[in-house]
Amino acid sequence: MKQHIYHVQTRWTGNLGEGTSAYRSYSRNYNIHVKGKPVLEGTSDPAFLGDPEKYNPEEMFIAAISACHMLWYLHLCTDNSITVISYEDTAEGVMELEKDGSGRFISAVLKPRIVIKEKDKMSTAESLHMDVNRLCFIANSCNFKISHEPEIHYVDDD
Repeated sequence: MKQHIYHVQTRWTGNLGEGTSAYRSYSRNYNIHVKGKPVLEGTSDPAFLGDPEKYNPEEMFIAAISACHMLWYLHLCTDNSITVISYEDTAEGVMELEKDGSGRFISAVLKPRIVIKEKDKMSTAESLHMDVNRLCFIANSCNFKISHEPEIHYVDDD
């Protein structure tokens, strides 16, 4: 079996001078470094004292599900001679918190809005979302339901 290995460095940048001496004494900010790529600034969700101007892990997690789905979908459209003109997803994830502060995602809904060129391939374009769910690396790593509410349109070149 072929493996791909990914290297990511996460560095906390939130020491405000007192370290983690108290819950409110430090910032939740951090940087994500991947060699040769721009730094991504992250934080915790604002509900957990994060900076609302930066990305939080929960947003990045749902973004990863959405992006992986999109990339597989575009690939399968190519394989099926479907020309995608535009693709935009408004993804939503639901996380549930326990009394002890732990939590987990319990669902995600992808709502891609897709424009294709071929009117006669609308049903194939819609059915490909189920194939994507089987192939997507990120979706296959999740232990909760990921559903899809695609909206597909076509461009009339006439």
